[in-house]
Amino acid sequence: MNKNLWLLILSQVFGFTAANVTVFLSGIIGSQISPIKSLSTFPPSIYVVGIALSTIFAAKIMSIIGRKLGFVLASIGSTLACLLAAFAILNKNFTIFSLACFFLGTGMAFIHQYRFAAAESVEKQKAPKAVSMLLLAGIVSAFIGISLANYTKNLVSDHIYVGSYLALACFTIMPAIFLSFYKNINIQDNKNSINKDVRSYKEFISDPKFLQAMFSATFGYVVMAFLMTATPISMHYIHNISVDKVGIVIQFHVLGMFLPSLITGNLINKYGPSKMMYAGTFFYFLTIIMSIFEPNFLNYFISLILLGIGWNFLYISGTSLLVTTYQEHEKFKAQGFNDLVVFSATALGSLSAGILISLTSWKIINFMCIPFIILILVSIIRADRKYNKLEQT
Repeated sequence: MNKNLWLLILSQVFGFTAANVTVFLSGIIGSQISPIKSLSTFPPSIYVVGIALSTIFAAKIMSIIGRKLGFVLASIGSTLACLLAAFAILNKNFTIFSLACFFLGTGMAFIHQYRFAAAESVEKQKAPKAVSMLLLAGIVSAFIGISLANYTKNLVSDHIYVGSYLALACFTIMPAIFLSFYKNINIQDNKNSINKDVRSYKEFISDPKFLQAMFSATFGYVVMAFLMTATPISMHYIHNISVDKVGIVIQFHVLGMFLPSLITGNLINKYGPSKMMYAGTFFYFLTIIMSIFEPNFLNYFISLILLGIGWNFLYISGTSLLVTTYQEHEKFKAQGFNDLVVFSATALGSLSAGILISLTSWKIINFMCIPFIILILVSIIRADRKYNKLEQT
């Protein structure tokens, strides 16, 4: 542990609340203020689009001004986006609310870079544990974020959920305070690295290990976001399960996403990223099997916990493997490219979730995830076979 890692963990606790509240509330708010009901899941989807479109921008900005200033400015921007969302809900303006969700996604693109900053703050062999510790902070974030949104939703009388975003603004500003004490690497080193030879995107994806890391994170995130985005709509509007129970399911889903981080880093160091990726796909298959049974509260509860565990194994393993596949002077390009692919694909999955759940069923959209899991498995097998052959020769 060091100061930078502690500051990132504290910032994750408060900053990541924006993601939890957006997933929990934006679809519900969208259904209340949207002029077209089929667009109810547009706000959480445009939030993911905001992440996707901002990943390269976030990496480029920090390669120039450094992580510290980039993270602080992103925190301030997220707070302004929360205030914009509160204004939109107060005036029942769907367009402005969607815009606020997009800007929250932009801020989240910077927060997703915390994991790379955490990996860089320790020796490479300790990177899996550093990333795990950072993501473990998501447990606290999930519970305080969703609890905050529920407890403050009636803060402004006759305007439900305005108070939720006003309270969220108080949380999203906290990383700006914490990270003002972050020790930046030499910005001049970042500028000098631009002049060094950096592989092209085609060369990055021609490396089986890079592709394996990217596929694990990408399709692991796609499946998780696809099912998580559909969950509130499926539970509340299709199966008439209360909003409070939806909140419990989302909270424990996020618990499943982050609690395994207590051991994931150690397991990766012991068994390697590939075996942990296999374990992640196993939990995803269990999630799909659960969809065969009656779609009641208990079914959703168990399914979303399994989904969270699978995501944890795939995402941390992918990140831990990725940081070993590039040189120091390539890191911003590699990280930005990886996150662009991860969150662009996730955005498509999230955008399609609302439409597909209304046209099909919970079971069918679960079975739609099988091809993505197969792609992860193929990438693991391909990379392991190639590197096993190289080791033998």
